Amino acid sequence: MDTAKKFKPHTIMVWEKVAENPETIRIINLFPSAEVKFIKQQRLKVAHNISSGKALRRGKRLLMIGQTTSFVGNFDGYLGNNIFCCPYRKLVPLSNGCPYFCTYCYLAFVYRKFSPFIKININYDTMFKQIRKAIRFNERLISFNMGEMLDSLALDHITNLTTMLIPFFSYFSNSFLILLTKSCNIDNLLNLKPNKQIVVSWSLNPQYIINTYEPGTATLDERINAARKCQQHGYRIRFRIDPVIIYADWKDQYANLIQKMLIKTVPENITLGMLRLLPGHFNLAMEAYGDRAFSLWNKKFVKGASDGKLRYMHSQRVEFYRFLIDTICSINKDVSIGLCRETPQIWQIFKDLCDKQKCNCINW
Repeated sequence: MDTAKKFKPHTIMVWEKVAENPETIRIINLFPSAEVKFIKQQRLKVAHNISSGKALRRGKRLLMIGQTTSFVGNFDGYLGNNIFCCPYRKLVPLSNGCPYFCTYCYLAFVYRKFSPFIKININYDTMFKQIRKAIRFNERLISFNMGEMLDSLALDHITNLTTMLIPFFSYFSNSFLILLTKSCNIDNLLNLKPNKQIVVSWSLNPQYIINTYEPGTATLDERINAARKCQQHGYRIRFRIDPVIIYADWKDQYANLIQKMLIKTVPENITLGMLRLLPGHFNLAMEAYGDRAFSLWNKKFVKGASDGKLRYMHSQRVEFYRFLIDTICSINKDVSIGLCRETPQIWQIFKDLCDKQKCNCINW
């Protein structure tokens, strides 16, 4: 069951420079039981006697309201010599944390040097200026991915970002907003007029994986039903089956997932990716989630990828991709299929079935 709408911070930290902002006041009023603290710096000192894992868990209920100077980041697609990814722009109005408890989440490790909390940057005028600037100096199609560094919809009922962004992008024919989520929090989307500049994508896994490694997120059925409603409303939809985790019954469960997905929806793209973890992530995840993290890590991962992440062995990845691609094509031969951050060797094997220029994070 999706717990995002039940999100209630126990503490709200307000940067003193935005204390009188109407948006700050609106958000504070949503949570009358939360303790409100006004801070001089957009940082939080964590006590030395609290482990990183415990701080990570506590940070799931710690909300900061502030500003940022950088909403739009440029990802050039380069992850070293032997990992392929397409370039796009990252759009980051929220940062540092998420209300969900996904064991494998790489952002928890990426943000480990920052104090763990969920931060809403409310200087939206700066965000729109930076988007316009990126569009103005770009002659080709440009994709803004609001799902790389955050869940796009989990807290949308609090921020109402989609109510601002979706109409905004309707004015730019060469620019697209990619929303990626594990949520079914789509009320705002269904109350808006969709346009072709918006792509809504769901990260999917079998219910066993959701129960085991994605606590608090929407169920598989909730995600697929949300996608169906959005598609019926007129949105472009995609799916990202990532990170795939191999376990005893994985073939039956992933086949069932694909069947459910393609019976209820007609996505324009399905992107596949397998579990990949930074080596140092394991200690943080163990501190935060204990045995749940140990069972995730208890695999025969291999080193050598130029992005520094550990992966399943080459033969396991080939077996998985072949099985899922065959299953998808047996139901829908027209949907485009992409691979997420894979090696040239893997791409060469599936070059006739997967298109490097058609994946979840970009438009074409």
